[in-house]
Amino acid sequence: MTTIIIQPIFESWRDAARDLLRHRVPPEEVLWSDGTQGKPLFGSDRPEESATPGPAPRVPPAFLDMARTAAAHQDPRRWAFLYRVLWRLTHGGEKHLLLLATDPDLRQVRQWCKTIGRDIHKMHAFVRFRLVGTDEATGREQFVAWFEPEHRIVRLASSFFEKRFVGMDWSILTPYECVHWDGASLFFTPGVSRESAPDSDALDDLWRTYYANIFNPARLKIQAMQSEMPKKYWKNLPEASLIAGLISDSRKRVQAMLETAARPVKPVPKNAYLESLHKMNEEAADSSD
Repeated sequence: MTTIIIQPIFESWRDAARDLLRHRVPPEEVLWSDGTQGKPLFGSDRPEESATPGPAPRVPPAFLDMARTAAAHQDPRRWAFLYRVLWRLTHGGEKHLLLLATDPDLRQVRQWCKTIGRDIHKMHAFVRFRLVGTDEATGREQFVAWFEPEHRIVRLASSFFEKRFVGMDWSILTPYECVHWDGASLFFTPGVSRESAPDSDALDDLWRTYYANIFNPARLKIQAMQSEMPKKYWKNLPEASLIAGLISDSRKRVQAMLETAARPVKPVPKNAYLESLHKMNEEAADSSD
């Protein structure tokens, strides 16, 4: 049995898996450990140096994309599953394996990918930055956010924030890993505890004002809302303190909306461009009759 100790990230697994493939070590002879489940029973044991390694086999890009996503899951079985699929694709003679929707190994890996996709969506939606200062040299504002994902998704989710918040310096802290943007590049550091993140600032009031104004009591669906915004995220959302009050007051607000007299419809503003469009529509309707 070959025991492989890696870091709990895709890149570490990829490098180890490539080495194992070159030495033609089958999956049933590999025990994976990433340190998250405690110290392994056996120490790290690489393939024997006497074995002559072969060339690195070609791997479908589609599998690498799938493996990169599935590797972010917390299930300790993921490394073994991924290596087994990789072995089947390269040394197992199953080049078309990725086309088999019913294969048990692939179904499990794809289920992990689906879970990771949902977790990334929640991170994109529920990260709330807080202003902590301004860089005296550059004048750029500096922000920090705290988030608690279910899985190790920081590296997969960070490009979204890089593109959206390129004009400010920011850090997103999580228990697993932290990501930072300095205006030029992203870099990552080990995870931290909740105490390392700031508690609140004036932006919290802005979030609460915004949320209160977009809340529509006439379209309230509590189960759907909690499905999209699970309660486990509420503790880190400044607007969450308003939810209970907005829900309890929703019936009164809907009734008040129903009792309010309808406002008169404003006439269409005079605009040459809009009038030309209306004329074109009328001519098109006449020609079709």
